[in-house]
Amino acid sequence: QRIQSDSAIYSYLKPVSSVHHRPTKTTNSNNCSYKCGAENLSLLGNDLNPPGVQRVVVEHIVRREDVNLQPPSSFRLRTFSGKLPKPQHEADYESWRSQIELLNADPSLAPLHVTRRILEGLLPPAADLVRGLGPNALPAEFLQVLDSAYATVEDGEELFAKFLNTLQDHGERPSSYLQRLQLALSTVVKRGGIPATEMDKYLLKQFCRGCWDNGLINKLQLERKKDQPPSFSEFLLTLRTEEDRQLAKEMLMKKHIRSVKHRVNVQAHTTSACSCGHLSDSGAIEDLRKQMLKLQSQMSALLSKDSNSAKPENQQKKQKPKSGQTSSRPKPWFCFKCGQDGHIAPNCSSQPNSSLVEEKRCQLKQKRQFWEKSKPSN
Repeated sequence: QRIQSDSAIYSYLKPVSSVHHRPTKTTNSNNCSYKCGAENLSLLGNDLNPPGVQRVVVEHIVRREDVNLQPPSSFRLRTFSGKLPKPQHEADYESWRSQIELLNADPSLAPLHVTRRILEGLLPPAADLVRGLGPNALPAEFLQVLDSAYATVEDGEELFAKFLNTLQDHGERPSSYLQRLQLALSTVVKRGGIPATEMDKYLLKQFCRGCWDNGLINKLQLERKKDQPPSFSEFLLTLRTEEDRQLAKEMLMKKHIRSVKHRVNVQAHTTSACSCGHLSDSGAIEDLRKQMLKLQSQMSALLSKDSNSAKPENQQKKQKPKSGQTSSRPKPWFCFKCGQDGHIAPNCSSQPNSSLVEEKRCQLKQKRQFWEKSKPSN
C-alpha cells in the first residue's frame, strides 16, 4: 500500500517537474510560420514542490508511522479477578502484574492504551476495586490500588527466612524443586530481601541444602560451584539433562532385569528325564515333596496317640476341683455397705445402699441352705 501511495505522489509530482519546449507561432510581414523557442525556462523550488504537495507527503509518512506503532491485535492479556481459590483459567496477581509491567515499559504504547488493557483484564471483585479511578487515570494509579489489595505484604527478611526453610518435598523432582526456589527467591528480591546480583548464589546454596538427592549433587559437583554459581537457566538445563539420563538408565535396567527373570523361569520349567532313566531336577524335587507328605502324616498320627493317652489324666484333674467346690461353704462376695461386688466395706467409697445389701444377704442365705442340703453325710 505504501509503494502504491508513493507512486501516486510521484505521478502527481512528475507533470510539475517536467517541462517541454513547445513551438511558438509567430506572424511576420511575409507569411505565418512556426519557430522553436530558444529561450530556456527557469523554475524555482516552490514551483517544483508546491506547499500543498509537501503537506500531503508529510501527512502520508506520519500516518504510516502511526499505523506501525499500533500494538498487534494478537496480543492476549490473561484475566485477573482476585477470587480465592483462584479459578483455573485466571492468572495469579504476580503473573498478571508482570504482563502489565511489560506493557507499561513499551515506549510505543500510550498510557491511555495501557489503562484500557488493565480494565479489559480485570474481573470483579478486582474490577470493582479500581472502578472509582476512571478511564483517564494513569497505569501507576491502578497498580498502586491493586498492590494494596493483592500484592504480598510480607517483609523481605521474612520472605527470605521462608526461602531458607523451603525443602524438597517427597516425590518432587530436583528440577521442579529448583523452579519453586526460583519463584520464592524472585519474590524476596522484589520485596528488597536480598540484592538481585546475589540470586544465583543463594539459589545454588539453598538447593544443595534442601535437595535430598546427594548422588545428584556429588555427580554434578554443585558444592564446588558456590563461588561461581551458574545462572538459573543453565542450572535448570543441567538438572533436566541429568534427570533424563537417570530415567533412561532406570528404564533400561528394568527392561533388562525383566528379561533375565523370564529366561530363568523358562530354564526352570524346561527340565525332563534323561534317556538313561535318571530323573531331572524337577523329578527329584517331586520325590522330596512326596517324602515330606509321608513324614507329616506319620507325625500327625503320633501326636494323635499322645493326645488320646493323656486325655483320662486331664479328665481326672478337671473332676477334682468340682468335688473341692462342693466341700467349701459359700462366702460373701459383696460389700456390706453398698452391696456391689468386688470389694469389701472398709475399702468402699460409695454411698450406702441398705436395700441392695439386704437382697445380697438373702441370696447368700439361700446358697448356704442349698449347700447344707447337698453336703454329703460323713
